[in-house]
Amino acid sequence: MMPSRRAASALLLVCLASEGLTSCLARRRAITHAGASKARTLQTADVPSLVAVVERHYNAVRDFNATVDMVPALGSAEKNRITEYKDVRAYILYRKPADIRIIGLYPVVRNKLFDMVSTGPDFKLYIAPRNRFVIGHNEVTHLSENKLENLRPVHFLDALVVRPIDAAVDKLLLENFTDEDDAFYILHVVREPRPGELHLERTIWFDRTDLQLARQLILDDKGNIIADARYSQWKSYDNVPFPKHIEINRPKDEYGVVIDIVKMDINKGVSDDKFGLEQPPGTILQDLAHPGGTPTAPASSKK
Repeated sequence: MMPSRRAASALLLVCLASEGLTSCLARRRAITHAGASKARTLQTADVPSLVAVVERHYNAVRDFNATVDMVPALGSAEKNRITEYKDVRAYILYRKPADIRIIGLYPVVRNKLFDMVSTGPDFKLYIAPRNRFVIGHNEVTHLSENKLENLRPVHFLDALVVRPIDAAVDKLLLENFTDEDDAFYILHVVREPRPGELHLERTIWFDRTDLQLARQLILDDKGNIIADARYSQWKSYDNVPFPKHIEINRPKDEYGVVIDIVKMDINKGVSDDKFGLEQPPGTILQDLAHPGGTPTAPASSKK
C-alpha cells in the first residue's frame, strides 16, 4: 500500500528536525581527482602565482643528462594507423638556452636507432635503419612519408622545457577547470600579432592538488594543436623537481612519444662535445634546404 501523503510529510519533518538529515535526504561521497590517490584539498592560485610556477621550473634547470625509456609512436589517429617501437632506451642531453641531443637505441640489441642534435635553428638527424643523415631547419615544412624523418630535436625541447611567459607580449586568461574527475587551472597564453587579431599560442595546465605543471598545448595561428605534452609523477633529481613520466604528441608531424626517466643528472654540466654530431661514413646525406631534400651520395669512409 502506498504511504499516505500525511505519513510522507511526517517522515520529512522528522528528518529535518533530527541530526540524521544527511542520511535521510542525501548521500555524501568523497571526490578523488585524477592524479590523487585519495581525496585531497584543492589548492587555490591566481595568475601571478601560476606564472611564477612556470618561471621557477624554467630557472631551476640549467642543463641535464637523462637516461630514459622511450616508446615512439609513428603515424596519427586521424589516419587510423600508428606504429609503436617498444622498449627504446634513449639518452637526452640539454643545455640552456637551446642545445639538445637525443640518442635512441633499438630494443633488446641496443644498437643505435637514431641520433639527433640541435644547437640553434638547424638540426642534424642520423637514421640508422635507413642509412640516412638528414640536415635542415627545425621547422617541418613538408611531411615525410617516413615518419622518423619528421623528428626534430626542438620538438622534444618544447615539451621537456616549458618556456617562461613573456609578460611584455603575452596576454593571460585563467580558467578553473574543476569537476568530479579533474581539477586544473588552465592558463591561456594569448598574443596579438596585429591590433585586434588575437592568437591563442598555448595553454598551460596546473594540477590543483599540488599546483605542479600537468600539461602544455602549443597551437598554430589557426588554432590547430602542434604539440600536446603531459607531465606526471614529479620527483626530485639533484634537489630539482622534474616529471618522471612525460607524454608528447605531435599530431601535425604524425608522431608521438612516451618518456619515462630512468636516471637523471641536473645542473652538473654538459660539455660542448656532447652536442657534436658528424655524418657517419657510408651514410646518405639528405639536405632539406635543397628543393625536395634530394639525397646525395654516401659519405666517404676515408679519413
